[in-house]
Amino acid sequence: MARADRLERMDIRRAELESDYQEALIAALRVAAAGSWGLFDHQSDKAARAKVAPVIDTLCELADAIDAMRAQLGMDAFALHREFLDARGPVAPSAVGEPKQARAWLERLGVSL
Repeated sequence: MARADRLERMDIRRAELESDYQEALIAALRVAAAGSWGLFDHQSDKAARAKVAPVIDTLCELADAIDAMRAQLGMDAFALHREFLDARGPVAPSAVGEPKQARAWLERLGVSL
């Protein structure tokens, strides 16, 4: 019974961390949607990277904790973080800009600006 209680508490904590992650990502997406570049690292701009580094670090720390809990609970890795990381980095010149991409992410998450 103690193991079941521990796993239940861990699952509750995992859900809380996933909520915290989503809230932090949404806040960052709103800033990007308002015209701030750097969240998706499309331009490889050092100043923009430095500006957004604390946000990226926070998201990665939360995702690491979430993934560790998910592994202990026998769950798949945290897909939202993986998708976000996959969306970052250099893109083709014809790709949409970061503000537009951030708005698309917010829409996908069902969140208004």
